[in-house]
Amino acid sequence: MRTSVDLVAKATAEDLGRPTPCAGWTLADLLGHMTAQHHGFAAAARGDGADLAAWRVPPLGGDAVSAYVRSAERVMTAFAEDGVLDREFALPEFGRGLTFPAPQAIGFHFIDYLVHGWDVARSLGVGFTAAPELVEAAWPIALAIPDDERRRRPGAAFQPMLTIPDDADRFDRILAMLGRSPAQGVLSPGGGTS
Repeated sequence: MRTSVDLVAKATAEDLGRPTPCAGWTLADLLGHMTAQHHGFAAAARGDGADLAAWRVPPLGGDAVSAYVRSAERVMTAFAEDGVLDREFALPEFGRGLTFPAPQAIGFHFIDYLVHGWDVARSLGVGFTAAPELVEAAWPIALAIPDDERRRRPGAAFQPMLTIPDDADRFDRILAMLGRSPAQGVLSPGGGTS
């Protein structure tokens, strides 16, 4: 998450309309989603994750960057609380009434932000290098994410898996497993790649 904060901090108000690798989302849309997820996971860490209000995308306007930074600090603080790893997290986005052990739920959030960090970097046209220890930690999580019909539904967290070249490095393989094209160039304001 700290890497995502560093990347988001590079964005200006003028950047918020840029396209992202997330189909149909601008950088403002992506930051709204990321901010809401931080608030929701922080609520889940406190035992309040079943409250759907905690997961709503807040109106961010021109304050999207600082709102994102605040939300990232909030969830990192929540994840660092004593005893958090012994808790169950209610994650209503997976299904009403579903809970997950904290380590698994935090793993969901972790891989989402590793990939969303890449999304932000692509949107801004800046480089992104995932730290090897993060890639290794993300690998078993990515392998466990089902590639089924749920990925074809509107609003799916990940797109269907893409073909993975045999010579791809592990992070590129994770991106492809989660429906991102590792070879995607810098995004142009018109929505295409360059």
